[in-house]
Amino acid sequence: MRLTDFELTKQNGLYLSKEEHPTFGKKYVARFQYDKKRYVKVLGYTKRDGLTLQKAINLIEDFREQISNTAPILEQTKETQKKQDVKKEKIPSIENKLKTLEDENVYLKSILKDYKKLDPDILEEGIQKIYDLQELKPYQIELIKLQDWLEKENKRIIILFEGRDASGKGGAIRRITRYMNNKHYRVVALGKPSDVQKNQWFLQRYIEHFPTGGEAVLFDRSWYNRAMVEPVFGFCTQEEYEIFMEDIVNFEQDLVRQGMILVKLYFSVSKEEQKRRFDRRINDPLRHWKFSEVDMQAQDLWDEFSEKKYEMLRRTTSRSAPWHIIRSDDKHLARLEALKIILNSVDYDGRNYSLNFEANENINISVQKELLQMRKSKDY
Repeated sequence: MRLTDFELTKQNGLYLSKEEHPTFGKKYVARFQYDKKRYVKVLGYTKRDGLTLQKAINLIEDFREQISNTAPILEQTKETQKKQDVKKEKIPSIENKLKTLEDENVYLKSILKDYKKLDPDILEEGIQKIYDLQELKPYQIELIKLQDWLEKENKRIIILFEGRDASGKGGAIRRITRYMNNKHYRVVALGKPSDVQKNQWFLQRYIEHFPTGGEAVLFDRSWYNRAMVEPVFGFCTQEEYEIFMEDIVNFEQDLVRQGMILVKLYFSVSKEEQKRRFDRRINDPLRHWKFSEVDMQAQDLWDEFSEKKYEMLRRTTSRSAPWHIIRSDDKHLARLEALKIILNSVDYDGRNYSLNFEANENINISVQKELLQMRKSKDY
């Protein structure tokens, strides 16, 4: 119905057509709103139905009254039906439930195969790893973008991975580099210095591995061996230790001033978790090769390492090259935070801002908070 084809009569809601039908004459139509709903009804023609204006008015009034009486009943009926429909949706039939369970069972068995032969703990751990790897992938994609930016801008980045034995450095490095372009990154893990290197400037053997333009270098342990491992095991003199601790901040500040991007990560494992990981290395033939004589002494020398760790963090963190402390008892969360820290260190192109780059404050700990915790307890 187009209102332009009708004229409103003296009765509100009653309309009369402008054009006359050759057989039936003009048409009366009722059109009004009630309870936010619109009602339209053809009342009839003047000739065929013998309608006069007064009769049409009576018809529209009857129509209004009918609507006002039946609308609440209709509304109540609709509401009741709606509730019943919802109830049916919420309470599916037992047959549907059984069918759903059977389908899920068949699907899961097709994936898990002969799962009853596996240790439940191993199965659960394996499934969790799948979810963990999926959670890391978006950030690993961002690392590739970061690499592209380094190459495009001819920038260099050094990432230091420090921490006690079994703190999770190696696993983090493997997750971080898994999808990176291997032409533009290197992992450096230096062994004992040679006789020639012992007579060189201490930092020289590390400088030889520094990145060129567009390259990333990840140090699995770094020059900070002199701050923790060497003094604890007597591999350097007290004088050599003090010289390093006094000079290293200036050295790193010079690197940063010359355009080097320097990220320092310290993986902080608890004493209890370190022991658990050592026990696993001893008892698992696949991990036994990881266990060394140095590992055997790590627990006995825990307090000595704690003292050196405290001094290292206190004296060698700086505004241009701060330490990032990562609680690593949970390996997956530690790896995720390490990825975030690295990505947040560079303002690269094409960042996916839908990802969460905020630090997990239970895992990514400030130096000040770590030092405060260590003053209370040497567990880290």
